[in-house]
Amino acid sequence: MALSRQFTMSRRQAYRYIEEAQAIGRPVPVTEPTTAVTFKLPPSLVDAIRARAAAEGTTISAMVGRALRAFLGEADGHG
Repeated sequence: MALSRQFTMSRRQAYRYIEEAQAIGRPVPVTEPTTAVTFKLPPSLVDAIRARAAAEGTTISAMVGRALRAFLGEADGHG
């Protein structure tokens, strides 16, 4: 698929963008390409992240990314 090649994303993610654009009736901005990262967290923390993401209508990945960007912004300002 041309979209997945052009923006260096999986076909699955490209289809998600297409489906979202069709649902809202306008183009969806394509975000920066992502890289999969694997790390371990306590189950209670994962449950809390999952619940918060669901409550905010977002994904776990988006929630963790937002938290890390906030942390790095604070760390840069204090270090």
